[in-house]
Amino acid sequence: MNPKLKLAISSYVRSYVVAAVALISTGENDYKKIAITALAVGVVGPAIRAINPNDPAFGMVADKAEVEIKKLVVADKKKATKKKA
Repeated sequence: MNPKLKLAISSYVRSYVVAAVALISTGENDYKKIAITALAVGVVGPAIRAINPNDPAFGMVADKAEVEIKKLVVADKKKATKKKA
């Protein structure tokens, strides 16, 4: 599975669990209501991040940032190899 997809799914699950725990802690006992509300709330936060093109984790910037980071890592490896020689 794509690492970016794994991060997105874990973000949705984390948001769902936090919303469910918050509802339970307020005294809500209807588990159907908890599940539906937590699902709705759990989707909103990560969805906003996914829509935001400037979000460094999931937005359009993420792909560009990943490419630049890989370039920097390769350049550092080349410098380290030259220093050893």
